[in-house]
Amino acid sequence: MIKLFITDLDGCISTPFKSPDWEVLTEIRKLNNQHRTNETVPPLSICSGRPLSYVEAVGQWLDISHPVGFENAGIYTIPKNELLLLPGFDEGAEKEVHELKAWLRSEVVPHYSDAMIEFTKKMDAGFIHPSKDVIDEVYPRVVKYVGRHYPRFEVHKTEVSVNTILKENNKKQGILKLCELTGISPKETAYIGDSSGDIPGLEIVGYPFAPKNAVNEVKEHAQVLEKEVTNAVLEGYRRTIEINRALKRDEGGTADLIQNK
Repeated sequence: MIKLFITDLDGCISTPFKSPDWEVLTEIRKLNNQHRTNETVPPLSICSGRPLSYVEAVGQWLDISHPVGFENAGIYTIPKNELLLLPGFDEGAEKEVHELKAWLRSEVVPHYSDAMIEFTKKMDAGFIHPSKDVIDEVYPRVVKYVGRHYPRFEVHKTEVSVNTILKENNKKQGILKLCELTGISPKETAYIGDSSGDIPGLEIVGYPFAPKNAVNEVKEHAQVLEKEVTNAVLEGYRRTIEINRALKRDEGGTADLIQNK
């Protein structure tokens, strides 16, 4: 059985800089509510690189009661207001994040109008810009700089961001911690993601999904759904329920609806 369905945010639940699809989000919320009375519906969670405040807000919209992941590996439980940072984010890592933000702010941001440092983040240094062309230009420069000066960190990008994160704080570690806290095996978990930073998480779950809009690199690690963004999350969530119902009918057997990694 799939006991937890985890979604990324940008490129999955919503598109950056665009109004959310509230009708589809409402359908996702309705499914999540059903997990309390129907064992074939797995509860919903989040694992995102976005900061705590945004992840918390989306979690509230979707009525999520299970722990959620922010900045890849920070854990927050909404009903209990409990916050957990993994041990890898120590004083040294925090100091280096401040240094990376200072470098981005002084050496990168001034060269691009509409650029900014992703505010409120604690554990990583994010560069934000609405133009994919700018992101593609900035990304190799950040990779080169981080590789030379900050070996504890790695760099990922989305269509609107370049994110420098602690290697020990990638989405693999975030999902493993979510599973540990909920008593669920990663192989009993589904995850949907669309960018390179999602790959470590997709590699460890039993049921990896990617929306149609995912980058090609991600599609090599997941079952690609027919729909994009929010509609793809709803499609993937429904697919997990179909799998669970098939498994329920065939106790001890395997469902052929998706390859279980």
